[in-house]
Amino acid sequence: MGKHDESRRKFLLGAAVGAVAGKTLVGEAVAQPMAHAPDAMPASPPASMQGMGAGHGAFFNDDDGVTIAAFAERLMPGAPGKPGATEAGVLNYIDLALAGAYADLQDFYRRGLTQLDAYCRKTFAKPFRELDAAQQDQVIGALAAGTASEFAWPSAQAFFGIVRVHTIEGMFADPIYGGNKDFAGWQLVGFPGAQPYFTAEEMQSRDAFSRSPMTGLQAQAKGGR
Repeated sequence: MGKHDESRRKFLLGAAVGAVAGKTLVGEAVAQPMAHAPDAMPASPPASMQGMGAGHGAFFNDDDGVTIAAFAERLMPGAPGKPGATEAGVLNYIDLALAGAYADLQDFYRRGLTQLDAYCRKTFAKPFRELDAAQQDQVIGALAAGTASEFAWPSAQAFFGIVRVHTIEGMFADPIYGGNKDFAGWQLVGFPGAQPYFTAEEMQSRDAFSRSPMTGLQAQAKGGR
């Protein structure tokens, strides 16, 4: 992993500290450019988000799925021993969210993806999914800076902001929502999940908590049946 990838991982890991505590970042990312983004994660996932597969198909077609997976992986690249967006199932999270709780963002994504590929074809004569990693980073940088052409609505910065926020959510939200596969994100930040109990020593310790098993909402629901 290059220094650029590592610094990006550290930045997103820092941004995720509040996310693992259950606080959504969507409102923060789109406060200026967007008007109808959800204010918070639902207390429990809608029926359309349960029992789905591990890839995509609830909302994205194949090409758009590959594009979002590549975009998320450049935002949160994997490394040996450090799972990235692909391993954590971020694509699955975003796909299911857009078919359920975030359905009001479907047109936002459709238009954003169309404009993204228009910019990439104008700049590199290829869609985003066919660019190499360095070119994808260049495109993402242009989106973040608001300098990418071909964007009207959503703006380049608004599209970048939403995908970035949803990548963070897919990495660190409870696995019941379709991402954070095998607790990959929680392990990266040392978040223990919902434990059956904590010892007195653990409650007082300043060391990183690492005891397993980590339990998510889905496991708790099964245990209560």
